[in-house]
Amino acid sequence: MTPIPANSALPAAVLWDMDGTLVDSEPFWMRAETELVGSFGGTWTHEDCMQLVGSGLWNSAAILQSHGVDMPADAIVAWLTSRVQEQLAAEGIPWRPGAQELLLELKAAGIPTALVTMSVERMARQVADLVDVSDLHAAAFDTIVAGDMVVESKPHPEAYLTAARILGVDPARCIAIEDSVPGVASAVASGALTIAVPHQIDLPESADYVRWESLAGRGLADLAALLANRPTPLPTPSLTLNTAEDTVTA
Repeated sequence: MTPIPANSALPAAVLWDMDGTLVDSEPFWMRAETELVGSFGGTWTHEDCMQLVGSGLWNSAAILQSHGVDMPADAIVAWLTSRVQEQLAAEGIPWRPGAQELLLELKAAGIPTALVTMSVERMARQVADLVDVSDLHAAAFDTIVAGDMVVESKPHPEAYLTAARILGVDPARCIAIEDSVPGVASAVASGALTIAVPHQIDLPESADYVRWESLAGRGLADLAALLANRPTPLPTPSLTLNTAEDTVTA
């Protein structure tokens, strides 16, 4: 493990996306989408799957309705979530390389963490409960902000701003880890230092974020180095939406 130089600034919190970043659940979502469209006699291609990666579930539901799924949006979201949860229960959690190891190092170091996902809360909690933090006597995440707990989906920054507010930290002193175009845009717009780790869809190099091929072999020292070399961030946007902040708890 790379030592952290003296006087290095540690992140105030690390904010994690879930699907495709912490866990490789995208194939489960794609299978569920294909099954649902097929049950209404439609066809759902790999290209169709790709356009939903990182999107809010209610946005995805509208696209599925346009492909012939004759169900209310809430029912589509509930069906997809249950089907993915069934697959997670049957096949286990497919962790992305290095993700669980980095998360555990952060928890051992006392760095606050949040799970910021467009999946619904019940699925986010299923994944969080399967992170083995028994040796640390702490929850895997200090808070969870899920897609059914915010007004605006990614790429809007609401979810990341909400997580930072609950943790009581400045988003500009946080690090967000994402894998999708909407997710990266959301994190960048929140003012967090954003690490893009491409998975299903490539993400180009950009001055707006840091691009890593993988989290494998990465640790807290790498995050501290990013913060030490970060240019002065722009002022963090304020969140004025009427969110149900009192209901967003760890």
